[in-house]
Amino acid sequence: MTIHKEGYKSIGIAALLFGLINIASFVFLSEKYPVIASILFWVSVIVFLFIVSFFRIPRRVHTTGEKQIVCPADGKVVVIEEVIDEEYFKDKRVQVSIFMSPANVHVNRNPISGEVLYSKYQKGKYLVAWHPKSSTENERHSVVLKNDKGEILVKQIAGALAKRIVNYLNVGQTVEQAKEMGFIKFGSRVDVLLPVGTTINVQLNEVVKGGVTVLATF
Repeated sequence: MTIHKEGYKSIGIAALLFGLINIASFVFLSEKYPVIASILFWVSVIVFLFIVSFFRIPRRVHTTGEKQIVCPADGKVVVIEEVIDEEYFKDKRVQVSIFMSPANVHVNRNPISGEVLYSKYQKGKYLVAWHPKSSTENERHSVVLKNDKGEILVKQIAGALAKRIVNYLNVGQTVEQAKEMGFIKFGSRVDVLLPVGTTINVQLNEVVKGGVTVLATF
């Protein structure tokens, strides 16, 4: 396991606060109020370890295949339905949405290899990630990837806790399947819009792994 680069600053700040809190606790509380000092120590340890864990990148063997579309994120499948895409395609698409809890790995990965046709950040609200309107009203970043089999749209969506979306892709760039496309901090959602007729390989409420689980096949 390694730590994602997006976590260096947050972990550094957390480590500084951990040190300051416990130094102050040792100086001012440990002698007269040892129970309170002990509680502060263990609570701060748990919070610090959670923040470190949030930015973890576990070692995995990623799935690759020209016809396969892999999950862009860890989490649970919360939506599988046909929708009208108003942002890019302007037609009917199959939407598969993955909810990412704060406990999930939060690096996002390219579902397919191909060319980046579209990349756009949009400001918005911070509705809870499972809200039906979060796909169209929340802060989000959308990219469209194209290969010989078709085009898909991947939408990183901020949630009630997620306040920062990072996306590394630029229009015209050629990307590799399962490589990093971005990161979302602290709980969020990723939508994938697929051509109608695509074979869906996951089910509602299924727990999936980014870059590993096959979401669908062309």
